[in-house]
Amino acid sequence: MSWDVLLLRLPEDITSVQQIPDAHTPAPIGSRHDALAAITQATPDTDLTNPTWGELLGPTWSMELNIGAEDPVDSVMLHIRGSGDDVLTPVFRLAGALRCKVLDCAAGDLITPLETSGWHAFQQYRDSVVPSRH
Repeated sequence: MSWDVLLLRLPEDITSVQQIPDAHTPAPIGSRHDALAAITQATPDTDLTNPTWGELLGPTWSMELNIGAEDPVDSVMLHIRGSGDDVLTPVFRLAGALRCKVLDCAAGDLITPLETSGWHAFQQYRDSVVPSRH
């Protein structure tokens, strides 16, 4: 089970998903080359051996980066597993490098470094439905 967040380009004045017009098509992040370079610069430990599906490991979490094979890259989906608030640092570092906003797919809300309650809610939910492995 993963906490999924989508990195996508939205206008600066958009602060919630309710403000996104129905007919809005997000601008592409950029060419594959530029997107991969930005990811590498923001999070140098990301394994991009497979440039369509990266992986970043932290002390108590793992993150898969679904970049896809399209060129240009339209969005990047992050699949996050584990625990610890330190995972939020690379999430927002990646978002900044790609000039994207962060959509919490579980809550359906845009999140910011100051509003990350979706990560905590996901962990609580996961821990309540996934049996302990001890």
